[in-house]
Amino acid sequence: MRVGVLTGGGDCPGLNAVIRAIVRTGAADHGCEFIGFRDGWRGPLEGDTQPLGVSEVRGILPRGGTILGSSRTNPLTESAAREGKTGLERITENLGRLGVDALIAIGGEDTLGVADQLSRAGARVVGVPKTIDNDLNATDYTFGFDTAVNIAMEAIDRLHTTAESHHRALIVEVMGRNAGWIALHAGLAGGANVILIPEHPFDIEEVCEYVRQRFETRYAPIVVVAEGAHPKTIGAPVADSQLDAFGHVRLGGVGQLLAEEIEQRTGKEARCAVLGHIQRGGTPTAFDRVLATRFGIHAIRAVADGAFGTMVALRGTDIVRVPLAEATRELKLVPPERYAEAEVFFG
Repeated sequence: MRVGVLTGGGDCPGLNAVIRAIVRTGAADHGCEFIGFRDGWRGPLEGDTQPLGVSEVRGILPRGGTILGSSRTNPLTESAAREGKTGLERITENLGRLGVDALIAIGGEDTLGVADQLSRAGARVVGVPKTIDNDLNATDYTFGFDTAVNIAMEAIDRLHTTAESHHRALIVEVMGRNAGWIALHAGLAGGANVILIPEHPFDIEEVCEYVRQRFETRYAPIVVVAEGAHPKTIGAPVADSQLDAFGHVRLGGVGQLLAEEIEQRTGKEARCAVLGHIQRGGTPTAFDRVLATRFGIHAIRAVADGAFGTMVALRGTDIVRVPLAEATRELKLVPPERYAEAEVFFG
């Protein structure tokens, strides 16, 4: 078989480990030939490819990012229509022209949503879940999440000493559009005093009261906030007016908003540290390398078994196959009981 591979959406630690496992396992165990599609869905949409053999994946296990490149290209939008053909029709045509028997799509909610539609249109597709936000509902964990949490935790560890040295509150803004898993795990591991997540709109005055109480102990407070968290009075995340190809607004700014409000309401100095894309970059942790490798191995096995229209997923300690539609039906949010645990602990 000739198998195409693409990586879509934001880059993520562990992507190269998946690619490596797919190619090495597919070549050794199933006699597959591989072709890499460049820059997410733009690759099959425009027929842009690169060689992808065992020699191309040698040494990439510890590397961050993706050797195939990525993008947020959305073949389902009207802008993808060209020469009277929809984006899905153009992809199907290019797959046939290139002799691609099956396609493995590695990505998050948006990338896998396109994969599901392409599968429904008759293409032979297998999905691999990828997101540092850990918000895909059909899998217990996604690779990249553990790396992002560890990076955020290390930043929080370092900021504790600066906060205490200068007697100021420090707000750490981490990624998390709809789900607060990174903020919750990094905040718990880093000993934050306040953790704010998108699932639980917060009261600014209540946050300021936590800050006041912390200063009374002669220690400076650390507030961890997900980029999608928002005050009850605003009702929506802080964002600008720009939209990506999938209609998502670009988030950011809630950390600075909190810093300004804390200074005004408490009279204490406050600073915001936005970790941003630092959480996405660099070498993956051991957990993410192993999980990504297992996903890659099971993805090519699904292709060999003809299990198309499925996604590989982690359930407990096992890798299973679930329908692509299940992977994108709803997001996995932090349940109230998990946030309540943290609130009791820090309150």
